[in-house]
Amino acid sequence: MSFYGKFFKKILVFFCCFVLMITGVSCTTPTANQGLTIVSSFYPVYITVLNLTEGIGDVNVINLTPYTTGCLHDYQLTTQNMKTLETAHIFVQNGAHMESFTDKVVQNCPDLTIIEACKGIETLEHNPHIWLSFTPYMQYVKNIAHGLMTADPAHATQYENNMHIYLQKIQALKEDAAQTLDNLPSRDMIIFHEAFPYFAIEFDLNIVATIEREPDEAPVAKELAETCDIIKETGCSVLFAEPDYSQAAIDVIARETGATIHILDPITTNRHGNTKDAYLLAMAQNVKTLKEALS
Repeated sequence: MSFYGKFFKKILVFFCCFVLMITGVSCTTPTANQGLTIVSSFYPVYITVLNLTEGIGDVNVINLTPYTTGCLHDYQLTTQNMKTLETAHIFVQNGAHMESFTDKVVQNCPDLTIIEACKGIETLEHNPHIWLSFTPYMQYVKNIAHGLMTADPAHATQYENNMHIYLQKIQALKEDAAQTLDNLPSRDMIIFHEAFPYFAIEFDLNIVATIEREPDEAPVAKELAETCDIIKETGCSVLFAEPDYSQAAIDVIARETGATIHILDPITTNRHGNTKDAYLLAMAQNVKTLKEALS
């Protein structure tokens, strides 16, 4: 190969490496003929966006994190997550400090439209679980819908129509829940995670203690003993855990305290499948569980 040929080859290799380096650390702007790609941060947001984009054929909805991730309090973005965001036009997140990685997304994807579901909603301190109570969740839905209407005006009418349909379903379930949970003989409960205070406030339930345990981590013997002490001190015998909480731990707590332990779904994983009705199904079951446990 001639001198000029070798020189040109080196220049070409350098250029290709440079392009790969740039695309590996920053988000590209998707082309118009790809359709609209909306990326949700985690499962509750994903289900909401599914309802708002129902019937819009050229809109693609992708969930950023695995459906088994649960809450995103300590989640770290992966290389694959960043590649997913490279293809996105819109990123919809919960907000209220749920996604600790937002700054990284903004830094690497300056042209990405970000919609925050919790924007303007009054939150309890350090508690982003807004979606688990009907009234704030309805505002959550409106926030996402209005964000989509602004970012994608071509489909604004469809987003608005879908919003009204979904809000009507949530309102109907809220009214059923209010009737179901009215005049309960007991309203005291202990929860194992901070997910349900918004629901308790809306339906006048009394959380006498919150035992901060990660649902997917089995408690050690010391933690179990402390949990049993808390339960005995409160005098409350109705406990609510989450689906991933250790069954062995539940058995020990029930045996040591005489308490009954029930399961409430925080709707952070796809136990009801990737269907737009997953939220409604899960919340209806939560209401049924509460009614049975507190009667």
